[in-house]
Amino acid sequence: MPAQPAHRESSGPETASVMDASPFKPPLVKAVFRDVTSMHVSRSAAWVAASVTRTVLTEIIDGARRAAAEESRKRLFPGDLLTAIGRNVELEVGDKWYDHSPTFKGLTGALYDTEGVIAPSRKRSRSRRPSAVVGAHRFEAGVKRLLRRQGLTAVPAMVRDLDGIASVFLTDLARDAAMVVRESGVKRFGAVTLVMSGGSAPPSVLNDPLRAPSARKGDGRTIGRDDVLAATTIQLFGGNLRQRALTEACEATPNTSAA
Repeated sequence: MPAQPAHRESSGPETASVMDASPFKPPLVKAVFRDVTSMHVSRSAAWVAASVTRTVLTEIIDGARRAAAEESRKRLFPGDLLTAIGRNVELEVGDKWYDHSPTFKGLTGALYDTEGVIAPSRKRSRSRRPSAVVGAHRFEAGVKRLLRRQGLTAVPAMVRDLDGIASVFLTDLARDAAMVVRESGVKRFGAVTLVMSGGSAPPSVLNDPLRAPSARKGDGRTIGRDDVLAATTIQLFGGNLRQRALTEACEATPNTSAA
């Protein structure tokens, strides 16, 4: 009797449930990290970054959905994005995108030089290396998946803005995660305690010892799961969105493999 083929066991964060959870897949996340740093990015770190980005975009879309629902619409317009951000300051993320979007024109204020004269608008970089703004289109498929999950559609300008916000947010998250590795921990932004649903708070770098350089574990060449969680505390300054993003990321990506 021929031997039965061994069943392949899934390990680490790469399970079907986790892969289905976020529309922003590890190859895309790692491509963004490569634009920022040459450090290795672990699988669990990529999943955490994807989960946090998904949570942030979902919250923004939900705020825009409520604004559109007041006019009995299921198609989102840029004005709905402005309304959502205006009602909830926690949603004001990825703000480097605002300078590049007609939706936010005039909201960021004019820039003045030392003589009090309005400075000319900043020219876009022609660098060969893709920036968060140039590479924003990479997020279009994921944004549309998030819209479909809520039974929504959006005009192209709205999709473009959500693309840009996601791209800039994830780029900033990658930059801060690399900083956490270089500085051996977060020493400037306080601490947060995570509580998993139905359980007690798990041990994490996000407890009080986060302030100490010795709190970070691992080498100085790899961005790990906890480094991205720490970077999330920098990008999201308190409030329900920060706590939700951290908790969902921990639930979706248990601290198993750092490969």
